[in-house]
Amino acid sequence: MNQKPVWEDREVKFDIPSVYKTIRSGEVILDVLDAVEDTKGNSGDCGRILVTNLRLVWYSITSHRFSLSIGYSCILTMNTKTVVSKVRGTTQALYVLSVGSNSRFEFIFTNLTATNTKHFASIFDVYRLYQGSTIYRELKLRSSLVVSGQLQVQPQEQIFNTINGVWNLSSDQGNLGILIVSNVRLVWFAEMNNSFNISLPYMQIASLRIRESKYGPALVIQTLETAGSYVLGFRIDPSERLDDVYKELLSLHSVYTETPIFGVFYTAPADVERTPAESADDIEELDAAAGSEINSKFTAYLADTGASDGTGQTKRAPFYCKELGFAMESLKEGYTVKDLWDVLPSQ
Repeated sequence: MNQKPVWEDREVKFDIPSVYKTIRSGEVILDVLDAVEDTKGNSGDCGRILVTNLRLVWYSITSHRFSLSIGYSCILTMNTKTVVSKVRGTTQALYVLSVGSNSRFEFIFTNLTATNTKHFASIFDVYRLYQGSTIYRELKLRSSLVVSGQLQVQPQEQIFNTINGVWNLSSDQGNLGILIVSNVRLVWFAEMNNSFNISLPYMQIASLRIRESKYGPALVIQTLETAGSYVLGFRIDPSERLDDVYKELLSLHSVYTETPIFGVFYTAPADVERTPAESADDIEELDAAAGSEINSKFTAYLADTGASDGTGQTKRAPFYCKELGFAMESLKEGYTVKDLWDVLPSQ
């Protein structure tokens, strides 16, 4: 079975070329955060965060070869702090502690737009949804997915087939139960004990085949290593019915592989504050001519030493300046205190 393993939510990767173009099938960009700096790894680079249903992606706007991919299952802790920057003033920073390849990584993402106080809110919302939707992505054994003989159907899950009289061959004598086939998983539970059950998402299936067993032909399913590499066996009578279920599972698995459903469904609140786009009209320009005039007066005053005794010391008598409130040397003719005080043009 040609299934591409899902690594995006399970690994931390650095500097993936054109990472924003590597969004896999079934991965959805739920939010985009502009003007964010990777403070620890790429300080000074303005970047962008893509919040998907599987991971956080940061990449530099100035150099696309600098990037990060942080799978949600790798995140240990995540919180925000108020930080003070000499350049940006008071702003928000997102601290993410994650683990990958037996190493721990701490990431600090600083919001470069101090006026936006809700910059990272969507990240926490999506992360909570990811944590609460593991049934779409992980093998579950003996979980509370069946209540009073009824399967708890998940959002966007569709039930296609319910097969009674299916034997689970995990024990020597076998257990009689019900097999339910949906668009995201297959579920089996015992008729006599609903808590004895299995929920197996298609994304965790390594192979499907029919093999001979001591009970006769059986449906054999092997799970991926991420699901424990289990081998599950089910006997379905008669053999024609077994063939039909096998073909149906192959078809559904193929469709799921092309368009997987990962179980994270997020809609951004309508009142979320967005970063305003900066335009040329927002940039304030100083009057260069006025600045030049004042600077030229100040420079001329310093250059003109006036009467000097040859040592460079001016011989002007001091006087009390009421504007400044202290004594100072008398000004040269043609200059005022305002000329020397207002180095920058007044608005």
